[in-house]
Amino acid sequence: MAYRLLYPLRTYLIVSGRMSEEVNVMTADWVTVLSHKPVLVGVAISPKRYTHKLIEKYGEYVIAVPSKDMLRDVWIAGTESGPDKLSFMNISFMESKTVRTPSIREALANIECRVVAKNTYGDHTFFVGEVTGYTFNKEVYDSEEYAPKKLSLFIAHVAKEKFTRFSEEIIIPEI
Repeated sequence: MAYRLLYPLRTYLIVSGRMSEEVNVMTADWVTVLSHKPVLVGVAISPKRYTHKLIEKYGEYVIAVPSKDMLRDVWIAGTESGPDKLSFMNISFMESKTVRTPSIREALANIECRVVAKNTYGDHTFFVGEVTGYTFNKEVYDSEEYAPKKLSLFIAHVAKEKFTRFSEEIIIPEI
């Protein structure tokens, strides 16, 4: 699987659905920024996933940025299927600002997206979401640049059940 040569990749939780009806959380590594005007973020999801069905149905999703303290929840969300797994996870939901899909209270940040495009590539659908709102932990992110201040809280997926986190070291290129 040559795509593994791109790892480690940041790991996210994708929230879909509605609290009053049906909600799900899945782990996703295949998330990327596509544009900054407007802010567009894409996520690749297999049509086999319950999250895919909910994004198709409601046309929105939330990208939650988990911390290292949420690693157990990341693992459960990535290895179990369907909404029953939520009873095993230590997360709580909160109302999002601009979409009806809930955000995760324990996440370092939540990025609210409305689907503006989708396309199938191989065995995945790539959902493009326009960012309509967000929340973030002001102790973790700089309020002006939105840059992380506490890098060691963030996790990246290495392979299978292996994850890593970042050091606090900032490297600036010599020019």
